[in-house]
Amino acid sequence: MKRALRLATLATVLLCCVGPAGAAEIVVGNEADALRQAIETAAPGDVLRLGNASYNGPIVIDRPLTLLGGRDSRIVGKGEGTVVAVQADDVTLKGLYITGSGRKLDKLDSGIALAKETRRALVEDNRIVMNLIGIDVQGAIDATVRGNTIVGRTDLHRAEMGSGIYVWNAPGLLVEHNDIRRGRDGIFVTTSMKARYRFNRMQELRFAFHSMYANDIELEHNVSRGNMLGFAFMFSRGVTATDNLSVGDATHGLFLNSVKNSRLVHNEVRDGGEKCLFIYGATRNRFEGNRLEGCDIGVHLTGGASENVLTGNAVIGNRTQVKYVGTRWLEWSGVAEVAGQTKAQIGNFWSDHVAFDIDGDGMADSPYRPNDTVDVLTWSQPMTRLLLGAPAVQLIRWAQSRFPGLLPGGVIDSHPLMSPEGAGPRSPSTPVTVGFVPAAEISQ
Repeated sequence: MKRALRLATLATVLLCCVGPAGAAEIVVGNEADALRQAIETAAPGDVLRLGNASYNGPIVIDRPLTLLGGRDSRIVGKGEGTVVAVQADDVTLKGLYITGSGRKLDKLDSGIALAKETRRALVEDNRIVMNLIGIDVQGAIDATVRGNTIVGRTDLHRAEMGSGIYVWNAPGLLVEHNDIRRGRDGIFVTTSMKARYRFNRMQELRFAFHSMYANDIELEHNVSRGNMLGFAFMFSRGVTATDNLSVGDATHGLFLNSVKNSRLVHNEVRDGGEKCLFIYGATRNRFEGNRLEGCDIGVHLTGGASENVLTGNAVIGNRTQVKYVGTRWLEWSGVAEVAGQTKAQIGNFWSDHVAFDIDGDGMADSPYRPNDTVDVLTWSQPMTRLLLGAPAVQLIRWAQSRFPGLLPGGVIDSHPLMSPEGAGPRSPSTPVTVGFVPAAEISQ
């Protein structure tokens, strides 16, 4: 009798919305251990509606359940391990405030952890604050992570921090409309494939998006603002990145290392630091319609990168438009694709290219060659910059500009565009807000 009375104070069972399987909605009481008790006694498919209270973590969800938070429903860990561990299929976590994970990176301590081979988890509209890792998607299948605000710890050295969303081997994953700030990487993906990342906003991080060995993934309409690096893709193939924006990232906006057979289309990097676009050892990729503006270097190509197509891009107002040290000639104009059909050879827009368009076809009448022998010399021997004003150096530059055959190799755009029109992100079909939630609101 006493046990029955105690359980009655923890949860009030409302048998509304009873379906064929007998699922019920349970209103969880406000006692600190009430949520654990409710999970232990709930049947598969039940809905647990939390009160405006603080509940003790950690908790383990080992059956299909839905947890719905109220205006101020909190699950607070003890500073050890993971706060909410999902170990069953068809679990929904919505409207919760989750905090208080451990700080061991080797244990992947997290606010929320989706276990290996769990299916169809939905993590939506939660505030996940001051955890080592926000959400750990560790081998979950067909999971959805949507509309969450994730704020990492601020009391750790950068090397000790975790990522906002950590993804390993999670096919079918959808990550969208999340606001992520503070921590190591906003979204870190490793050894995973066939996932979509869209409309996420990331700032105050090392990398906004960082993927390694991640094949056949799609990124669209994500925003990186004020991070060390925007979007990094490494050792991957089949990446499709479209309409993403990097603003004010300190080192690189778009970074590719050993990436193959991928497409970067209509992305924008502006007001960056060192390099807008860095291509290292990447082959057979297509760069089309991107806008690269206001960096120290617009495009840096190195490490044996080859067989890449660059067409329809706009490279504007960078201190050095192109950096390429090599003896091969690289043609940076390609055949454009429109509705699956190929068009004429089209190059890129270069803001420092002074040229005419006599026939009015939108392409300059003279090719664009961004670098000469003097550039190559100053990159390999920086002290030679002291001689740039010398008459002999100016004579070499003049001779190479008049007689291109004297050039040892480099980038050439045979069909440069006269206008940057059309480059950069396109308007999304789904509305998206580029701004960020004030930190004071997040931490409440």
